[in-house]
Amino acid sequence: MTPFARFWIAVALTLTPGIACAQSPVVVGAVVSQSGILADLAADLRKALVLWQEDVNAAGGLLGRRVELRLLDDRSESGSVRALYEQLIRDDHADVLVGPFGSAATLGAAAAAEGGRRVLLNASGAARAAQRAGFRYVFQVPAPFSEYGTAALELARRMDYRRVLILARNDPVAREMADGALAASPALGLQATLEVYAPRTDDFAPVLGRARAIGAQAWIAFGLARDAAQMVKDFRRLGYAPAMFVAQGAAGTQFFKQLGQDAEQALGLSPWERTLRTRGNTRFVEGYVRKWSAEPTALAVQGYAAGKVLEEAVRRAGSLEQEVLRAALAELRTETPLGGYQVDHNGAQRAARPVVVQIQKGRREIVWPESFATAKWQLPYPRWEERRILK
Repeated sequence: MTPFARFWIAVALTLTPGIACAQSPVVVGAVVSQSGILADLAADLRKALVLWQEDVNAAGGLLGRRVELRLLDDRSESGSVRALYEQLIRDDHADVLVGPFGSAATLGAAAAAEGGRRVLLNASGAARAAQRAGFRYVFQVPAPFSEYGTAALELARRMDYRRVLILARNDPVAREMADGALAASPALGLQATLEVYAPRTDDFAPVLGRARAIGAQAWIAFGLARDAAQMVKDFRRLGYAPAMFVAQGAAGTQFFKQLGQDAEQALGLSPWERTLRTRGNTRFVEGYVRKWSAEPTALAVQGYAAGKVLEEAVRRAGSLEQEVLRAALAELRTETPLGGYQVDHNGAQRAARPVVVQIQKGRREIVWPESFATAKWQLPYPRWEERRILK
């Protein structure tokens, strides 16, 4: 190339800066526990973000630019998260942020995002505290804990089970779920009573007695799989069967392993299922299994969904300018493998909802909402003398 030609190319690039910067990557920053006690739990978030990066780049990137992930390690110390996100903004010049693992760490990330006026997709912070009033740059992807009872209550109303007993393990997550269900009950025409039980309770007979006293038709419990299994053991021991039994812990594999056929027709609450017929879910599951040789978890789909929300918001905004992108996320309505995305004026999720699953012949089937159902629900919950051994 002659000096004269090189000169005019340089002039053209100077006059059209968009061409000069077209190849600079879009930096997406996140903090993920890669060492310490939370590393194994948080690993699926990192894997999902890496998968999304590969998928979006294969499709042409964002605004025609390659996506580059910058992942920092908080060493499982939530107290360091804010400073690490500030580093991503200040030193790494991250265009967009994705939140860390868990609600406690998300608080630190949100503080950095708000202070730096940088958009952050809250990928896993489902607690009320993680999405505070007044947030302008933080947008929640998973369903809030307070919404976990909504689907179960809607099913109870559909079956005309008006008297509801709500149980909560005495921990912050379960209490927030139960409080949300209790608050939602009157608007659905349900009479709800709340009972709180201590962690590692091994006898639910006293609660069962109170359930009988108030004529509870639906028993909805928030806690661990072992809690739900103990409830069923006490049901059988005392010959009790509410018309509808729902337990958060009944959605996990440990519930069935502890009970065998006694798990039949219990209803569980699940943030996501691999069989969910949401947009892109089959492709996500297949891609995750192919890349990582493992089944994706709810945390993995939350991380991937955060990337898909960002992808759609950037497409609609046509810009990475923070105020333009923030406005696009505030108005966005879309669907991801996790479910719907739509937020309120504080950036809190309004569209994503857990699903109700039921153990039917040893399989976990989605029964609510009906639009996603893989099987029809089976109610009432059968009495013990009516049960038959499955073959």
